[in-house]
Amino acid sequence: MIAMAEPGAKKIDAETAQIIEALEGRASFYDFIASLYYLPLSADQIENLAHTDFSPYKEINDNLSEGFEDIERALHRRNTGTRQELAVDFTSAFAGTASWKGKYAVPYESVFTSDEGLLFQDAYHEVCQLYRENHVHREEGYDFPDDHLSFMCEFLALLSKRAIDALEAEDREGALEQMVLSRDFLQSHILSWFDAFSTRALLLLKTRFYKGVLKISKGFFLYDAQSLDELVEELSK
Repeated sequence: MIAMAEPGAKKIDAETAQIIEALEGRASFYDFIASLYYLPLSADQIENLAHTDFSPYKEINDNLSEGFEDIERALHRRNTGTRQELAVDFTSAFAGTASWKGKYAVPYESVFTSDEGLLFQDAYHEVCQLYRENHVHREEGYDFPDDHLSFMCEFLALLSKRAIDALEAEDREGALEQMVLSRDFLQSHILSWFDAFSTRALLLLKTRFYKGVLKISKGFFLYDAQSLDELVEELSK
């Protein structure tokens, strides 16, 4: 059946439609990563992941390939104790219930970019300022500081959705603005410390699943950095 265009609806050309599709996938993946670092996984989340086909992502780069292989193999052996095992691993590293030589692997930018290794340092204030400037506010009940990796991934997902809205309104300049902000934020506030965080987390994590999570995160961040350069160039034409 042919869909009829509504009166006054703007026609999106093939190139713009392709960009929108890429931005939708980008937003979804950032939401996915955010969920992996926010709280321990529920039984339903584990089952959903176990039945998801990640093969398309394995072709992108080695980090994504190896990471999803780790996740698939870990969940292939899941049993009634898997949820608890993963929850213990999550809390020991990402929630800071365990440490390595007195140092923690909690996913906060301030912890890895400040000399003291403490929360609420310069990076935290920089991120808070960026959120305010872009009219982003945390919902009630979100108790973590704003420079938590999960929140920053959600911010990048939001910027992607805003770029989509701009493109659908034929505002390429507005979409470009969101992508430039995304590129700069990714470089300055995630890639700048993720390696240090990942290295320390690997000293605490026991499960193949969460070791895989670190790999897919790094793989996607690197892939997105390259994609953003290309998107910015395309939208600047």
